[in-house]
Amino acid sequence: MPSTLTENVRKTVLENGLTVLTKEVHTAPVVTVQVWYKVGSRNEEPGVNGIAHQLEHMMFKGTLNRPIQFGRLFSALGSDSNAFTSYDQTAYYGTVERNKLKALLVLEADRMQNSQIEPEQLASEKRVVISELQGYENSPEYRLNRAVMQAAFPNHAYGLPVGGTKADVEKFELEQVQKYYRNFYTPDNAVLVVVGDFQTANTLETIKEVFGKLPRRQGAGGRGQGAGVISSSSPSLSTPIVLREPGAGRLLQVVYPLPDANHPDVPALDVMDYILTEGRNSRLYQVLVESGLASEVTASVTSLRESGWYEVLVTAGYKQDLKKIDSVLSSAIANVAEKGVTTEEVERGKTQLIADVILSNRDITSQAMRLGNDETTAGDYSYTDRYLAAVRLVKPMDVVAVINQYLTKETRTVGFFEPNQKQVTGIGEKPDSTQTTENFSPGVPVLPSEVMKYLPPVDLATDAIAQVLPQEFKLTNGLRILLLPDNSTPTVTLSGYIQAGTEFDPDNQAGLAAFVAENLLSGTEKNNVLTIAKNLAERGASLNFEVHREGVHIEGDSLAGDLPIILEILADVVKNSTFPAKELELHRQQTLTDLQLELDEPSEVARRIFVQSIYPKKHPLHTFPTEESLQRIQRQDVVNFKAKHYRPDTTVLALVGDFDLDKVRSLIQNDFGNWEVSGQAPTLKYPPVSMPKKIVSVNPVLPGKAQAVTYMGYTGINRYDPRFHAALVLNQILGGDTLSSRLGAEVRDRQGLSYGIYSYFQAGKNVGTFLIEMQTSPEDSSKAIANIRQILRQIHQQGVTALEVETAKRTLISNYNVSLSNPEELTDRILMNEVYGLDKVELHSFTDKIQKVTFEQVNQAARELLHSDQIVVVTAGPSVLAEKSIR
Repeated sequence: MPSTLTENVRKTVLENGLTVLTKEVHTAPVVTVQVWYKVGSRNEEPGVNGIAHQLEHMMFKGTLNRPIQFGRLFSALGSDSNAFTSYDQTAYYGTVERNKLKALLVLEADRMQNSQIEPEQLASEKRVVISELQGYENSPEYRLNRAVMQAAFPNHAYGLPVGGTKADVEKFELEQVQKYYRNFYTPDNAVLVVVGDFQTANTLETIKEVFGKLPRRQGAGGRGQGAGVISSSSPSLSTPIVLREPGAGRLLQVVYPLPDANHPDVPALDVMDYILTEGRNSRLYQVLVESGLASEVTASVTSLRESGWYEVLVTAGYKQDLKKIDSVLSSAIANVAEKGVTTEEVERGKTQLIADVILSNRDITSQAMRLGNDETTAGDYSYTDRYLAAVRLVKPMDVVAVINQYLTKETRTVGFFEPNQKQVTGIGEKPDSTQTTENFSPGVPVLPSEVMKYLPPVDLATDAIAQVLPQEFKLTNGLRILLLPDNSTPTVTLSGYIQAGTEFDPDNQAGLAAFVAENLLSGTEKNNVLTIAKNLAERGASLNFEVHREGVHIEGDSLAGDLPIILEILADVVKNSTFPAKELELHRQQTLTDLQLELDEPSEVARRIFVQSIYPKKHPLHTFPTEESLQRIQRQDVVNFKAKHYRPDTTVLALVGDFDLDKVRSLIQNDFGNWEVSGQAPTLKYPPVSMPKKIVSVNPVLPGKAQAVTYMGYTGINRYDPRFHAALVLNQILGGDTLSSRLGAEVRDRQGLSYGIYSYFQAGKNVGTFLIEMQTSPEDSSKAIANIRQILRQIHQQGVTALEVETAKRTLISNYNVSLSNPEELTDRILMNEVYGLDKVELHSFTDKIQKVTFEQVNQAARELLHSDQIVVVTAGPSVLAEKSIR
């Protein structure tokens, strides 16, 4: 276990006040550049809530020197770039091949001083921000969190939502946003972080050349204190805040104020959180979830510059009462305070916490994020090292002391969400309330030649990624294994696949494949569910099974020394799982609650109806779980499905990390060699599906939602289609990312109709789907759909330009090379190449295949694969949609 995460970090402060943090990491020829500004929603007050977030959007609109949307420039560089606003900071980040380091530095320095904030662009981008906020508003969790935080911190900006409110955003004026930019976007209020494959001395010279001439802030204006430091917690409300609004599940949220990030109690508070809520053995999971009162309990400690809080969120079980849940929660916490915690619990929590920090810092982007966050929040880039050293010293009495001090009934703020309206029939991502996550796109459509004109020069010296290929071997029972040693971090990443996906669900038992996958860890012949969970938790290791249409995906990671435990548990559960009836019933109740919540998500409703409108009944893709189908599943059905579909000859495992090849081969032989196989593996015949004859339009209504979600598309190509690589290039131009696509430039940026818009060719083994996904204000849906169809028609008839093709190819190749520097993405890529039966050299020949795609092939694919008049269009959201027809 590394003793320091900040080894070889160098801190330099330029004469103009810019703090520079550099860290050389030579595991792959990539580098990340991040600029962190010490301004966030903490610097706001009611009336201008959301201005830091609005300014972050404006920072992509171009500069005096480069009057072009910066998303286009980043995309043309092949940079994996984005930005976010949080409470204490606003950050901009990009990861590229190392020869593009200076180009990224030049772009960041340019927008630090020269950003153009103009009336027309502000008006358009305010619309986009409001669309983004409406997306958050769709989530009952977000609405409940906003109400509880406002009550918990009534006199501090931490009580305001990071993204702002629609009412405030609508009122922002040009001069306000420009003033915020002048006050806060200066070198002496910023931290530049560079991590990756570079030489420090040369890079510091370049940074001084590029950033050194920028002037520091004039005068003392706007150093940016919060809206008042919290001197004492606000008095708690004696009664819970109750939101009675349209929605599906009942929610309970509790917030306890905590001290700031540098307070010595923070390590003990984090260990406390692991003991209370992390895993099956945690205290609150045992009393709330195992009892059936709740389907889920999550919690987090937030430690910021001026204070912090502990937030517990409970999703009520099927037909369970929130007051009872709150009472049990309070009693459980009081019980821990009174009776204490065991040394075993504390050691397990510490191990999990330390392992999580190490495992989450394996790629260079994450390492730079940690340095930037530590320097801007805690004022010290080595904060995490000090923090981990303090975590190792936490004792049981420390955990009890912080519970007694901070988790008191007097200081807590409680919120209930009680649905008051049954929804019409999303797995929507849970919004992260601590920061915004952006979908940035290009501006007014410009010629690709204009992009090249404004792109900073790129160093010509390019380096191919080392052509290291995985070692492959196969057991006599058919199990295939791919191994790639990598000792750059003391960790191991495991990715696996079993051909047992939802495509095999019986018509009347949709959800069966998921029942099996999600209950594998529920007990085996020799270990019960709690023993399995404990064996993983004691090492801070993780092992998860996630079901997809085509196959069950296995994901696991651990510190290097714990790989034998992960392999032993994986082998045990795939061979010997017993599916105890009690665990299956508990899972059924949780799944029914999850289904209720999903069917309250416009994205999930739109996706379901979209898929079912393309693929007819009896097709393997048509079925989705319903309450009836989940109730029909019996334990024997689960046992039979497992026996039939979980076989070594349809299983592939891929491992990347710090291990010895011979030792791992021996471990796998011992653990999996006796996994027996009999008969032939089940197969499926996918019936052919024709294109829709015309436009098929469906508008499911979900009351109480602020934002609409649209899915458009039809059947597409599978992974083996000879047009696959040309389709990837075509898609990059059309809507591959909202940074540089035709859809993004027109629908999002020029017209401000959508916060996020993307297109995909989802190409599986058996079938493919072409789809476009976007979020809009309900009143903008019809106009946005008409625009999309016009763009599809235009590209179908007129094609794309040669320069667009070259730019898209460069972006795809660079993004691919950057992705291989992330152990999880690398392991997954190795795995899926094997699943698709591709040669193992595909890992490195993929970029050659993209490079060889011609302009003619892309336009041929556009003529064959893009259709504007034979398309399924599903828009889910509030009732205003139902009154509009799609033209």
